[in-house]
Amino acid sequence: MESPKQDSLTIFFPCYNDWGTIASMVALAHLVARELTDDFEVVVINDASSDHVAEILEELARLYPKTFRYITHESNRGYGGALRSGFAAAARDFVFYTDGDAQYDVRELAILWKQRGGADLVNGYKIRRSDPLYRAAVGRLYHHFTRTLFRLPVRDVDCDFRLIRRSVFDSVRLTVDSGLICVELMARIARGNYRIAQVPVHHYHRMHGKSQFFNIPRVARVLWGMGGLWWRIFVREPRTAREATGRRTEIGTDHGGPVRPPKGTE
Repeated sequence: MESPKQDSLTIFFPCYNDWGTIASMVALAHLVARELTDDFEVVVINDASSDHVAEILEELARLYPKTFRYITHESNRGYGGALRSGFAAAARDFVFYTDGDAQYDVRELAILWKQRGGADLVNGYKIRRSDPLYRAAVGRLYHHFTRTLFRLPVRDVDCDFRLIRRSVFDSVRLTVDSGLICVELMARIARGNYRIAQVPVHHYHRMHGKSQFFNIPRVARVLWGMGGLWWRIFVREPRTAREATGRRTEIGTDHGGPVRPPKGTE
């Protein structure tokens, strides 16, 4: 008899108005997960969708009562808020996420899964970006800028096709609610010296809905937030850590002469 596969898996999808694709994504995730492990769950984070997503998720819960669940945000928390909910809800050894709009093929999770043994993060990178020319150009500029600014050792900051060891989140704390969360995630993992593997994956044209990121006001907010995130990660948090270490050192140093033994032990 074949021994059961040991590592367990959470697959989750952040979902906002993706009613045209989310059911097929969940169904395909089940097919893929069954081939990878005996212990898995599929989770959808419904970030206050205003379309038919709620009804579809209810039906999916009836179809997959043991392996599927969903979490609904009563108000929209943004992409970062949806990812943070997904990471917090994940209950298995490894956490995989990709977007609910089907621009990535969930079946390629199998490629990431094979690389998990020596890695804390297996990060996909797009073989070719299937977006309009202006979006591809903006995406390339964004990638090179953030990679340089945050010293990121990855080929594609903006590829939301990732497999992460859940124990990483015992020490990595995410704070961002915007699309900038991908930069925060990668920066904190890199600064924590976690092991990173990278694999190529395909990227496809959007079949339903529209991008939530590529409009001028949103990009402007992300760029504005990037400066604050950089300051927090590279200046404020290290300074706070040094000050805390200094206080502990002062508390642990005796400045008052010989230390008397506890009463009753003399």
